[in-house]
Amino acid sequence: MKLSYKIMTLFILLSATCFFSCQSSGQKTHKTQTKEKKFETKNPYYSRTDTSKLNVPKSTWKKILPPKVYHIAFERGTERPFKNQYWDYKGKGVYYCAVCGNKLFSATAKFASTCGWPSFFEPSRKDAVIYQEDHQLDMNRIEVRCARCDAHLGHVFRDGPPPTGLRYCMNSLVLDFVPKNAIATIK
Repeated sequence: MKLSYKIMTLFILLSATCFFSCQSSGQKTHKTQTKEKKFETKNPYYSRTDTSKLNVPKSTWKKILPPKVYHIAFERGTERPFKNQYWDYKGKGVYYCAVCGNKLFSATAKFASTCGWPSFFEPSRKDAVIYQEDHQLDMNRIEVRCARCDAHLGHVFRDGPPPTGLRYCMNSLVLDFVPKNAIATIK
């Protein structure tokens, strides 16, 4: 009994020591590292200031992008509703394309939708996105793609709020959110 108590005490002390030494040495906890990995990029085409059209082969994107992002962006995948990062997020800032960095939506155009995906009533500018008819799954929809890299973002529907009456239903994995207070450092 005394031995197990000593082992447990030693384990607690070692855990606390490791936690505090990681904090004081500037290392980040796993949760923080995972959250920040989305904004780290080894993508040479990623730019939040360049709006010129990209002509990058899908084979190159497949090497650069995380598999889940590639699946949505270039295989026209879809995230599960209510299980994605931004569907009910209320932060102030800007949403950029996670593939190329193109500015897509302002948080001021985001609205609470019961569809389970982040929804916006308009893009940040008219030429931020392009549209394509989508007849997959025997449905007639309008697909929304990034105007810079041609990545699939989601779909637009005519059941949104004023002033546009549109609902841009987007996938979180192909969006990078930058908080309002961090935007000034990007420009």
